[in-house]
This record gives sequence, C-alpha cells and structure tokens, in this order.
Amino acid sequence: MNKTNLVLSTLALAAVGGRAVAQTANAGAEDQRPNILYIMCDDHAMQCISAYGSAISKLAPTPNIDRLAQRGMLFNNCFVENSLSAPSRACLITGQYSHQNGQRQLLEGIDATQPFFSEMLHDAGYETAIVGKWHLMTEPKGFDYYHVLDDQGKYYNPMFCSTGHYGEYKQEMGYATTLVTEHSIDFLEHRDKSKPFLLMVHHKAPHRNWFPDVKNIGKYADVNFPLPSTFWDDYSTRGAAAHTQKMSIADDMEMVQDLKVIELYDKNDPASRLSYTSLRAELDRMTPDQRKAWDNYYMPRNYKFLMGNLTGKALAVWKYQNYIRDYMATIASVDESVGQLLDYLEKNNLDKNTIVVYTSDQGFYMGEHGWFDKRFMYEESMHTPLIISYPGHVKEGSKCNQLVQNIDFAPTFLNLAGVKQTKKMTGRSLVPLFAGNAVKNWRKDLYYHYYDYPTFHLVRKHDGVRTERYKLIHFYGKGEKEDAAQNKYQMIPGTRENRVFNWLSSGNYFQNDGPVNYYELYDLQADPTELNNIYGKPGTEKITRQLMKTLVNYRKTLSVDEY
Repeated sequence: MNKTNLVLSTLALAAVGGRAVAQTANAGAEDQRPNILYIMCDDHAMQCISAYGSAISKLAPTPNIDRLAQRGMLFNNCFVENSLSAPSRACLITGQYSHQNGQRQLLEGIDATQPFFSEMLHDAGYETAIVGKWHLMTEPKGFDYYHVLDDQGKYYNPMFCSTGHYGEYKQEMGYATTLVTEHSIDFLEHRDKSKPFLLMVHHKAPHRNWFPDVKNIGKYADVNFPLPSTFWDDYSTRGAAAHTQKMSIADDMEMVQDLKVIELYDKNDPASRLSYTSLRAELDRMTPDQRKAWDNYYMPRNYKFLMGNLTGKALAVWKYQNYIRDYMATIASVDESVGQLLDYLEKNNLDKNTIVVYTSDQGFYMGEHGWFDKRFMYEESMHTPLIISYPGHVKEGSKCNQLVQNIDFAPTFLNLAGVKQTKKMTGRSLVPLFAGNAVKNWRKDLYYHYYDYPTFHLVRKHDGVRTERYKLIHFYGKGEKEDAAQNKYQMIPGTRENRVFNWLSSGNYFQNDGPVNYYELYDLQADPTELNNIYGKPGTEKITRQLMKTLVNYRKTLSVDEY
C-alpha cells in the first residue's frame, strides 16, 4: 500500500462513527484527523505571488506565501467554475457548480438547503470557524464560530457580526486584514483542543478599491512595474464581448474611486457621483491618524499627476502603475497575515498535523489585455492560485500540473476527515495528487459558466470547456434588459440585484448592447496569452468537433439549463 492510500485508510478509520469520534476525543483519546486551515483572498491574482515567478511579484515579493509553497505543493492549473466572488464561494462551500447551488450572480442565489461541507465536518466532530468575508446572503451554516464582515466589508474600521448575532454588525477599529488575522488566532487560542479544527480565514483584500494598511501606503511608490505584453491588445480576433466590456484600465478604471484622485470629483456628473460614493465609504470611516497617512501620500501624488496633464497612452500607463502599486501594497498585509498564522501553528506544535491551503476566490487581471477585474473565461480570470501544505503527506516543494477546480475543495476536506462526500457534490478530492505523481485517471477537461450580466463591467454571459491545451468559449444572450428579465432576481423589486441594476441604470452605465451567439477557440500551447481566436479557421475542424462534443456532454450531464 503506497503512502497516499495508507493515509486515506487511516483517516477513514479515524472518522468512523462521525460524532462518536468527537465523543471519544472528549473522553481523552487523541483525534488524529488533520486540522484544516483554509486561507482565501478576494481577487488575488496568481501572477502576484512570487512563488509563481511572474514579473510583478519579483518586484513585490510575497515571502510568507512562498514559504508555504516551499513546504508544500504549488498547483499550476487550478481554475474556478465561475469567476465571481459569491458564486465562487458557493462552489467552495457546496462542491457544486453555480447552476446546482443556485448562486449564479453576485448577490442573491445560494440554495442554503444544500449541504455545506462545513456542517458535514461539524457533524463529524470538527470544531469549525470562519472569519472575514462570507458574502453569501444566508447565515454561515455548520460553524461553531463565525466572525464575518458586512457584505464585501470595508478596509478601515470595518463592521463584523459574530456567532448567534447574524446581521447585527458592529464596528471594530483597525485594518480589515489585521482584524481578520487577530480574530482567527483568537479562535485558535480558545477552541476546544480535544477536537480537530476547520478554520476558514477569508480576507477582503485585495478587492477593489485596493486600500493598503496605513503602514504600507506608498510602499511601492518608487517601483515601476512592467507592462504586460498584452496591455495594448486591440481584441482584433475576438467577438463582441471583448469589445463591449467595461474592464479597461485606460477607459473604465475610475480616477476617483480606483485611483483615489478625489480632486476630480464632479458632483454634476452621474458617473462621477457613483465613483465618489464608493471612495467616501472608506474615507468617512477613517480615524484622523488614518486619514492623515492617506493624505500624506495621495495628495502630493495627485498634485503631481494633475500638473502633468497626461492623456492617451501616458495616462493609461499612469493608471496601470498606480493600480498595481496600491494592489501590491494591499497584498503586503495579506502576506504578513499568512506568516503570522504559520508562526502560530509552529509555535503551538500544530504545523505537523494541519493542512494549510492558500488560494483566491478567482483570478484577476493585472493589466493583461488592458484590463482589471475578472469574470471572463480567459486565463487570468479563470486561473487561480492554489498552494497546499500538509507535512508528511504533501511532497515539499512540489508542483502539480493537472487540472483542478474550486469545486474540488469541499470533497478534499471531507476526504481528509474521513467523511464521504454527498452525491450532489460534483467535485473530486485532490488527495490523490498529494504524492506529487501524475494521476492517470484524472480529469482532462473543465467546464466554466459565467452568468452575471447585465451588471458591473458588462461581461457577457458565456460557458465553455478548457482542456490541457485548448479552450472553447460560447458567448450568448439577448442583451441588457432582455437578459436581465431572464435572470432570477434582477427585475424583482426589493432584491439587491434589482437595486444594483437600477443604480447602474441611473448612472447611464449600460450601453444598449445587442444579442450575441458565437464561439471562440484558443490553442493555449501556441497562444498562451489568448490573442488569436482560431474558431472557424482551416485546420481546426477536428479539435472543434471534439471540444463541442465535450461541451455538449457537460451541459447534458450536469443538466445545464442556460447557454
């Protein structure tokens, strides 16, 4: 019996009886099942983790996240099923695709009657906790302890609610990343130490608007980050979706909201008012000392910028540089947090029997194709970082190149705890990959589906399949209000989806996009940056037929009802 199978057998035996295991542990026996520390950021691009070796991260390294990679496995091909915050989190907690768990769009949706892996671990004797961003419109289920942010959360002096008081948010003084870390360590200090634990540490950072901690404001002020090779992409081979999106750094990144040039606020411009509202939500929360640190950096920078009268490409590059500087300064606090958590495990002799996972709820564009944000099935958005450490079970310093997806996380944690996943969970356990060897019967393709249109960034609905070499994407939909009418919540008064739709409408955000129904095909081996859509080109007939067959099979097998 190899080491992986031996571990699984031991874990399975340890889990027999579910609650009985916990009762035995409480009686004095030691429960050998692994603890689980799951750390997830919001919008942390893998190209901003230095363990992945990108140009950006070399100038702004992440030594503590790298430290985790050195003692564990770096996954090079981890992907999400739907590149959007709440849908991704729903995939994580249920092990299901978006149309199965109900969370297709950003706000309303999750079917809370579906089993959450957290409650399954709780029922099997784990002490369970989540701290930080929850962002699902239902009370955290299956957790002995929760301390979660209000909605997306704010960076400075945010609001939290805690166990037994869901929805009763109270302000806490400090920086969000620091507070989430402190509450996570507090849980570890006061947990029932006779039980194994599940602790989910969900950071708000580095979500838009990329506000660094005051000690890190201006950390990379003097760093000039390299422009991605695709920054000036003109989308010449792509269909309508790439042309009508609102994710362009040059055209859509807000000078007031995103770049913090508050001097450009125009109260007579509806779009400027929307942008200013978002910025004020953070500024108004600051203490005098926090605001002073903010002003000391941004005011001189803004004055210099305004005196420069930049236009065209020079303005786009200025936006890019200052976006990356703020983003990476925000990541600096996350990296510090990872180091604090790893130090705690080591200091308290928990590092040997704790599986530590670091990931993001999806990828993010750091200027590739001239974009910021996520949503598309293109690589930078669909691709997400994943690092797993489990001493003695995951090969140190190893890399995995096989295709994995965020629907696999729940089955993995259940597998480690010796708990059988439900039949409704469509993901699969990653444990067979931990030995560092290629698994022959592993999946060769993935399914993706994005539904959240029309709303922020105007990315059209699309689904598709990705294999180890190719990607086929299908863009579809009637266009704006007709698409909204097909969505579950957008036209129902009183829902958050409806309020956002009306808010964006009032700011003239929509642009009367028409119907789309077309495919794009990419050879990722020949064209890793996805600049050349080869759908319909001579010589692609065979691979197109194969991918279409795979896509149709996913839709049929998964009972997908929209495409």
